[in-house]
Amino acid sequence: MSVVVDFQCAYDGDIPDESLFTQWAEAALDEVNEDCELSIRLVDETESAELNGQYRGKNGPTNVLSFPFDAPIKLEPRLLGDLVICVPVVRKEAQEQGKAELHHWAHMVIHGCLHLLGYDHIESDEAEQMETLEIAILHQLNIANPYEWQGVES
Repeated sequence: MSVVVDFQCAYDGDIPDESLFTQWAEAALDEVNEDCELSIRLVDETESAELNGQYRGKNGPTNVLSFPFDAPIKLEPRLLGDLVICVPVVRKEAQEQGKAELHHWAHMVIHGCLHLLGYDHIESDEAEQMETLEIAILHQLNIANPYEWQGVES
């Protein structure tokens, strides 16, 4: 299986190396077992807030937005959709939660990729399934459980 990441950076500032985004996406998409492609776009708070308002009806920026693509026919490689990640929000959350910034970046990419695969966390049983999978994928990358921070487990 190969994962192609169309990487777009609309943020002016330091970001993790592009190869890390591919590594994190590959870890999340290992279960797909077919060639697939997705876009990851890094944005500022303004663009994130506009998209969050337009597509989710929520005010303000958010860490990651997922836009799954449901192809009407089978495509090769499989087009999964788009992730839009807000750089300032991810940085702020990592700092507030006392996490290594790269670990939080990995979590956001993995979380977004799982949404592209159809996972969700609206209902508690869905949230538990998605979080368990996130924890397992992050563990493979030697990253601690993201839901345990500052001694608090969600």
